[in-house]
Amino acid sequence: MESLIPALVAVGIILLVAFPVHEFSHALAAFRLGDSTARFMGRLTLNPVVHFDPFGGGMLALSALLSQGGFFFGYAKPTPVNPVNLDGGRRGEALVALAGPLSNLVMAAIVAIPLRVVLGSPQLVGSLVTNPLAGFALQVATYFVIINVFLFLFNLLPIPPLDGWKVLTGLVDARTAYSLRQVEQYAFFMIIFVFLFGGRVIAPIAGAILGFLLGTRLF
Repeated sequence: MESLIPALVAVGIILLVAFPVHEFSHALAAFRLGDSTARFMGRLTLNPVVHFDPFGGGMLALSALLSQGGFFFGYAKPTPVNPVNLDGGRRGEALVALAGPLSNLVMAAIVAIPLRVVLGSPQLVGSLVTNPLAGFALQVATYFVIINVFLFLFNLLPIPPLDGWKVLTGLVDARTAYSLRQVEQYAFFMIIFVFLFGGRVIAPIAGAILGFLLGTRLF
């Protein structure tokens, strides 16, 4: 329970900061590539209210609870994009899709830089953990990095309707993309499968990325 509380606080920060940045990155990439759909619909903003999806946000909190802070799965309201307007066609769509997960990795790296300095100094860690507030903030920041890394990897899975699926279908040739889109009708079942078993695939990769960012192996 002691580790679950900072994880849930980090989930709240993700809902208020990381999810809006993720969706804003999609909207900005689309706008720069010629599609103003998200802008016209008020999604080219960092306002967390317009990006919030009750089910997706609830899934993030539920995954944290069920896994005791060991696996995170959730999403915000998808950003509307009209691929017809994008420069570069399907390649442009792939770039727009990639912008969101990359923003999660960037946010993780930004917070991980000072954390790496702290975690690399046993004396500094020792002094922080003796202060309840500082120790709590350290845990929340660590979970913020962990969740963003999980979201980066989760969103890049080549499964509809995740960003990784759009990246995949945007990079392959048109005939292959058409064939792949036939499986989109099974998207709901694939997402449930990922929720139940995806941690076994994502966790080892997340551990390696976190080890690189933080300079220490967390799991």
